[in-house]
Amino acid sequence: MNIAYFLKTKGEVAYLYDHYTLRQGLEKMRNHGHTAIPVLSEDNRYIGTISEGDFLWFLIDDRKDHLHKTNMKSIEDIKIREIIKKGKNPSVRITATMDEMMMRAMDQNFIPVVDDRDYFIGIITRREIMGYVNSRLAEEDEKCDIAKS
Repeated sequence: MNIAYFLKTKGEVAYLYDHYTLRQGLEKMRNHGHTAIPVLSEDNRYIGTISEGDFLWFLIDDRKDHLHKTNMKSIEDIKIREIIKKGKNPSVRITATMDEMMMRAMDQNFIPVVDDRDYFIGIITRREIMGYVNSRLAEEDEKCDIAKS
């Protein structure tokens, strides 16, 4: 099964650029109602995923320099690239198999998809993968019922 069938394209999903500020990131997540969101470089390459927890831990982290106080003005100076943990929520190529997608979906709510040059092209949600698995199971049940009769 070609995973492109399940793809929500870049134009359909919320994402952040790594040069956005912490405030912009929080506002975008709040406006879209997401708990995690893909982060891209300025040239649209997938960098990683940032979550509410990443923001929270950054804000409450006891930094030695104590430069970051939690107020709206100070969070306008902090860039997403300072917060994101690379390697979290790894992407797959558009040529990935459905088996690989199912394995990734066990640990991720969505799987970022990139092309062969690592440009972000969209996501596949766990919901889409579960729907696919459910339809396959229903087909198998139907075959078994037919075979029994």
